[in-house]
Amino acid sequence: MRSEPLLTAVPPAPVQSLAELYAIAFGLDQKAGQKYGTLAERTDESFWPVRSVFEVLASRERDRTDGLSAACLAACGKRPQASNLRWTPIDLVPAAELSDINDSSLSTPYTAWALAVRHRQRAFVFWTYVIALAEDPLIRLAAEQLAREALSDGNLLRRERRLAWRAERTIEDAATSHEPASAALLESLLLKDMIAWSGGLAPAQREHLLALGLARLPPHSLTPIDEDVNSSPGFTDIEKIKGRALRRAEQLSNIYLAEADSADDHSSMDFAQKLAAQSIMRLAALRHLASGSGLR
Repeated sequence: MRSEPLLTAVPPAPVQSLAELYAIAFGLDQKAGQKYGTLAERTDESFWPVRSVFEVLASRERDRTDGLSAACLAACGKRPQASNLRWTPIDLVPAAELSDINDSSLSTPYTAWALAVRHRQRAFVFWTYVIALAEDPLIRLAAEQLAREALSDGNLLRRERRLAWRAERTIEDAATSHEPASAALLESLLLKDMIAWSGGLAPAQREHLLALGLARLPPHSLTPIDEDVNSSPGFTDIEKIKGRALRRAEQLSNIYLAEADSADDHSSMDFAQKLAAQSIMRLAALRHLASGSGLR
């Protein structure tokens, strides 16, 4: 996930009425539910484990908005209304974070739960600002309840995130127990996939794809590959090959970024950063090519 502050903007003015407070809370949760719902509607098979998490999250947000609507009716005699808003609250589920999950071939239930945890953390911080600025004791009391709910909900979501992490580590450990994935191995496997992928493209696209190959990367980062690429299992299933290539390209970007972060000296860091930059550019180009040729 991203490392910027939880809130990029704080409430610009005190909340002046319970109607305004409920309108803010209802709008925040309604928007979150709509965004979660969009990801819950994805139908591609590779995304289904993540989609199931967003189905749960969207349902939770709908339940929350229903509860807020009923509470507003009881306290104010009417349902939450956007006309009661005097300023636009910050988006607690930024589009950029959703894009990180939607566009990534490495997204997992853990990353989805982690996003939800961050959302509820933002909600808690947001309501603490509202409490601090409020002048009406009734507004402070209602905002304190919303902050407590965000904190409690965040704790429940952390438990789901922890369970997902453990499950994914178990699967990952089993998958890598025999042959750890090194950058050199992944580079060679990616090149093999790209060559296979290029076989189903028009000449101009084929030339463009192969130009994204490993010529820009240092030669010692490569390992030999089989010359007879067409004999690889699944060669005729181009869609699977494209998906696999995107996953490997993203894995390599993550590996090079991690190596840059953990470098012991400036020279090693520069080298890893160069590899990471080239790998990220390659990943972006591969995603663009895939999106234009029917992968998604």
